[in-house]
Amino acid sequence: MSTVIFRAIAPYLTALMVLFSVFVLLRGHNNPGGGFIGGLIAASAFAIYGIAYGVPPVRRALRFHPMQIAGTGLLFTVLAGIPSLFASVPFLTGMWAYPTVFGMEIAVSTPLVFDIGVYLVVLGTISSIALSLEEKER
Repeated sequence: MSTVIFRAIAPYLTALMVLFSVFVLLRGHNNPGGGFIGGLIAASAFAIYGIAYGVPPVRRALRFHPMQIAGTGLLFTVLAGIPSLFASVPFLTGMWAYPTVFGMEIAVSTPLVFDIGVYLVVLGTISSIALSLEEKER
C-alpha cells in the first residue's frame, strides 16, 4: 500500500498517534488508559509508518532495537516495586512523593513508573513482532 496520499499522511498520522499514546499513558492508572493501551497505540503508529515507508525508516525512527526498548520497560516495572520494599509494604504497593519544582508541587508515583515500564514493554514487543513480519514479507 504505497499510494501517494498514504505516504504523505503517514508521518503526520504517526506523530499524532504517538502524542496521543503519551496522553493515554499519562492519563491512565486512575482513569481509563495507561501503559498497555498507550503502548499499543504507539506500536500501531510505527506499524503505519512501516507500511508506508518500509522497515529501515522505522528502525531509524525508533533509534533503539525494539527488544532493548522492551528490556528497558521491564527494568522500569521492577524498579517501580523497589521503594515499597524499603517501606516494609508488599512489593509494587503504590507510593507517592510530592517534590516542588519551580514553585509547583508535582506528584510522582511508583504506579506512573510502572505504567511507563508497561508502555515501553508493549511498544518494544509489538514493534519487534511487526517489524519482523514486515521484513519477511518483503
